[in-house]
Amino acid sequence: MIIEGPFMPAYASDADICRVTRCRTITVILTIVPAFLLAACGRETGETAPVVRPVRTVTVAKSVAGAPLSFTGRIEAEDEVALAFRISGRLIENNGRTGDRVQPGQVIARLESQNELNTLRQAQAAVAAAQGQLTQARNHFDRQQTLLAQGWTTRVNYDQATQAQQTAQSQVDAAEAQLKTAHDLVGFTELKADAPGVITAVGPSAGEVVQAGQMIVRLARKDGRDAVFDVPAQFFRSAPSDPQIAVSLTDDPRVMAHGRIREVGAQADPVTRTFEIKVGLTDPPSTMRLGATVVGRMEMDAVPIIEIPASALTRANQQPAVWIVDPANRTVSIRNVDVLRFEQAQVVVSQGLDTGEIVVTAGVQALHPGQKIRLLGSEQ
Repeated sequence: MIIEGPFMPAYASDADICRVTRCRTITVILTIVPAFLLAACGRETGETAPVVRPVRTVTVAKSVAGAPLSFTGRIEAEDEVALAFRISGRLIENNGRTGDRVQPGQVIARLESQNELNTLRQAQAAVAAAQGQLTQARNHFDRQQTLLAQGWTTRVNYDQATQAQQTAQSQVDAAEAQLKTAHDLVGFTELKADAPGVITAVGPSAGEVVQAGQMIVRLARKDGRDAVFDVPAQFFRSAPSDPQIAVSLTDDPRVMAHGRIREVGAQADPVTRTFEIKVGLTDPPSTMRLGATVVGRMEMDAVPIIEIPASALTRANQQPAVWIVDPANRTVSIRNVDVLRFEQAQVVVSQGLDTGEIVVTAGVQALHPGQKIRLLGSEQ
């Protein structure tokens, strides 16, 4: 048999033909196999399986709670005022001491009064001079009135005497007003208590020059006491109407008083975002002194609440949020919630969750919306 080709001689034996056939078969196989390998790699690269995140979850359940809320605050005076001089001057005496009780009209501090006394003497002299002129004008008027009735003077002289008397009377009135002002200025050099109370703060010492309106002492008038607390906004949503609050000293819980909210701050603190409330105390004990640190406790109404582990909480849109599991397709979505209060290991949620929903409690940092998840366990 004669086979011709590019690799076959014109005359070949059977052994040569077999050898050439084997070489061509190997060549074909080496050409086809890489093509299959490349195709397989291409399919594997284009069909990468999505990442499945393992997470832990908890199923939401409501519970009834009426646990008391506790807040730390301080004792302040119900009515506190800063006492100051109405005029400027040099302070020569300040008898105020923190904690002293004062009575109405009691002198607390004095200013140097030499200038005011001189002004008073000048006003007194002006009044005496004006009264002398008035006496002279009255006598002249009486004479002119008598002479006019007898026909010995003219109407013009009588009118001039009348005018002089009225002018002298006006000068006396002005001088007496100046005298009263001078008396007041002398009285303003003494700082007196306008009501009974306790001194809570003392300002400048004797020898200093003070300005009008500068605080000399701070006086807690009467015996009223307030317990002042800084509370979050959630307090007003969860507190019962007109609650009674028990207030006790932090260092001695046996010293206790009760009260009700008397005043609520109209604006939140710009730093802490809390509101100041004042609780008017009823018959507080004497040991509950001004400035003492106290704890206020308020019983909450029994309402259904939802508690979740604190580890489940994250943030979305600058608000607290949690990851919700869709049990049908094992994916997660994020949802904002309203937090009623934070506890040591739990978070009490007021809105945003419902009974039976599944919340991710571990692995929240590695999730994104629509993420496939694998449940490591669930807790009731």
